[in-house]
Amino acid sequence: MRNKPITKASLSITQQSFSKKSIKGKVSASNFEWKFTWAFDKGELSIEPPLGRALIKDALERFLIKADYKLETGGDYSFNIRAKF
Repeated sequence: MRNKPITKASLSITQQSFSKKSIKGKVSASNFEWKFTWAFDKGELSIEPPLGRALIKDALERFLIKADYKLETGGDYSFNIRAKF
């Protein structure tokens, strides 16, 4: 049985607004880095730049759905992605 490849993603929350119902932050994995906005009331995730966005979108969205109310501005978090970047 082969071990599935794993890439560790690091996430930093830069801004959080309960009145706007959104979280902004940065996420990096391997040599990629993105900025994101999570509109948690709508379940909408936007990621910039588009280069490599497909690699992170699903895993980041799953992480945010599970943890969005636990995340704090200035906090650093990590999660694993079942893929090799």
